[in-house]
Amino acid sequence: MKFNMKALLAAAGVAAFALSPANAYEDQSWKTKPGAFIGASAGMPPPGIYMFNQVFTYQSNFSGPLVNNALGGARVGVQAAVDVQGFIFVPGWTFLGATYDALIVQPFVMDSIGQPVNAQAAGVFNTYFVPVELTWKLGTSGFVTKAGFAFYAPTGTIQGLSGLNNQGRPYWTFQPEWALSYLANGWNLTAFLYEEFNTANSRTNYTTGDIFHVDFTATKTFGKWTIGPVGYYVAQVSDDKCPVGVCRTFNPFGTLLNTQRFQLFALGGLVEYNFGAASFSVWATQEIFAKASGAINPFNGEDLSVITKGMTVFATLSYRLWAPEEPAPAKPMFHK
Repeated sequence: MKFNMKALLAAAGVAAFALSPANAYEDQSWKTKPGAFIGASAGMPPPGIYMFNQVFTYQSNFSGPLVNNALGGARVGVQAAVDVQGFIFVPGWTFLGATYDALIVQPFVMDSIGQPVNAQAAGVFNTYFVPVELTWKLGTSGFVTKAGFAFYAPTGTIQGLSGLNNQGRPYWTFQPEWALSYLANGWNLTAFLYEEFNTANSRTNYTTGDIFHVDFTATKTFGKWTIGPVGYYVAQVSDDKCPVGVCRTFNPFGTLLNTQRFQLFALGGLVEYNFGAASFSVWATQEIFAKASGAINPFNGEDLSVITKGMTVFATLSYRLWAPEEPAPAKPMFHK
């Protein structure tokens, strides 16, 4: 049975996650890969259970004052390969005029940093849960809005004294989400906003600052094909925290040597083909602006901040696993 696969992609916005090693001691990366909600919208598929398989590669180099100054512009490569398995549950419930759905997503990450760091790791990332998403249609205008609450639980591969030697993270991340879409005449014009709020690292008591995201989609569907420009912006919008005590054992200079703020802006394009029973999409983006600051050398005041800047190629296969049985057609009554 055919169904609206585009609506499934709209609900399956969670995508991929990657390590962004942008500091000397602590992990200050995003947990949701910037651009994860590209191709998504505030729409909702029909009732059922859906699955999506997503993979992506991120090929980048360090950028920022440390590279420009201390490293003399040297190229330090940072690569990531991610595989994600996700499930969406749409029971058909309504609440306050909205349609309800929930998600669970498990990422697997492999990444590496080139010379002079020369490090790599592969393992299970923290599991992503979305216990509630609510979608409202705004009349008959074609506008739809969605609000949700998500979180990452510390279930990944956690290793090392600080808990940061592999892909798991020994803390929780809470992520409220909001999207606004125009979905009419084959258009998907969407702004998807979300922000990460981290608890303290349970081993080091270091807290990474809040990270704000907005992903943009502007696509048009022609028959089975969908194409259009996409982009994203991500920024750390609050400083890290490292209170006196155990945190200073792991970070003797507190937050000084760690990048406190960064910004990235990327542009690209998306193409999708709807097979009817499944849909396959690919998007690619290039980060065209990168800025980092706040990692201060306590001895000479030099800014040692870095952030990754590069290209992402992302592929998604989405399909429905189960749907409620349709009622059998009523039998005609015959009278003699």
